[in-house]
Amino acid sequence: MPEPVTARVAGAVSDLPAAQWDALSGGGNPFMRHAFLAALEQSGSVGGRSGWTPAPLTIADADGRLVAALPAYLKQHSQGEYVFDHAWADAWSRAGGRYYPKLQIAAPFTPATGPRLLTRDPALGLALLRAAEKLCELHQLSSAHATFVEPMEVPLFEAAGWLIRSDIQFHWRNRGYADFEDFLAQLSSRKRKAIRKERAAAQAGVRIEALSGEAIRPEHWDAFWEFYQDTGSRKWGRPYLTRAAFDRFGATMGDDIVLVLAFVEATPIAGALNFLGRETLYGRYWGACVDKPFLHFELCYYQAIEIAIARGLAGVEAGAQGPHKLSRGYEPVRTFSAHWVADPGFRAAVADFLERERAGVDAEQAFLGERAPFRKN
Repeated sequence: MPEPVTARVAGAVSDLPAAQWDALSGGGNPFMRHAFLAALEQSGSVGGRSGWTPAPLTIADADGRLVAALPAYLKQHSQGEYVFDHAWADAWSRAGGRYYPKLQIAAPFTPATGPRLLTRDPALGLALLRAAEKLCELHQLSSAHATFVEPMEVPLFEAAGWLIRSDIQFHWRNRGYADFEDFLAQLSSRKRKAIRKERAAAQAGVRIEALSGEAIRPEHWDAFWEFYQDTGSRKWGRPYLTRAAFDRFGATMGDDIVLVLAFVEATPIAGALNFLGRETLYGRYWGACVDKPFLHFELCYYQAIEIAIARGLAGVEAGAQGPHKLSRGYEPVRTFSAHWVADPGFRAAVADFLERERAGVDAEQAFLGERAPFRKN
């Protein structure tokens, strides 16, 4: 019979030993790193009145060292998740239930696939899920949701009885390209010409720099903050990150960041913020103070491809949504989330919804895959 384990809820990731947390996360995904999650807490982007209350679940050995961890948050809303459950919340409310608070297992504000069960022992991964369920039961939470789950973790969630949901993102894959022109050569003639015209228009009259580490100075963050504010207010009404978050990222993760800025003379007019993983470049935020045709595509997609090729990375994840990425060499890829619902009747309704939704996602991926811009053999 396996030895019983005890899971505890910490007040914050920043309260936990960074080296022990990073040893569990593996370090390959920047958004599961202690530095990233702690920066969100220390900058006030989560906690306080944000609706994201840190509640990381941990398991320690007899010596007090972390052997398993779950990046979890008590949520008072469904903002900043990119896996949309607003309809579930409305349905449960109409049925007389209370959907919020709920438990969210995620990297906040970050639609990037990565590990969620931070342990090398599957038995402890299952223990973390049971602890999450128990936390929901003790505090009468309606549900628990793990978003953008690493595909290799999905079977463990399924074995625990969690409901699996899938969606589609657009990722670029490096097939050993020597440079950007080598990548373009694999596209159809029409798409090649279109991309070259877009890049020429975007680059006309501007200078583009890719900055990392100490090369990113406070004035660069000031400029990017203005870009981010503008994009955030237009897209979701209120930007999720505080200004202090960018300073924390720069101070603790500068070497894992590539900030791409476009300048007119000495003045930055647009920027895109990327994070570096072990194998992937993750595009996260973009903004501009001018409306220049195709500049968004240049900074967010084409510059990202060039950086990935130069660094020998396996791919680029450019964030959520965006079928317009397809014609620019980004391919449809399946993403996964896992959901535990406390009420049996509500769970059955969600399971029925997911089964019907899954058929639509399957059809959409097949449709998009047929329209990839690569040359047909």
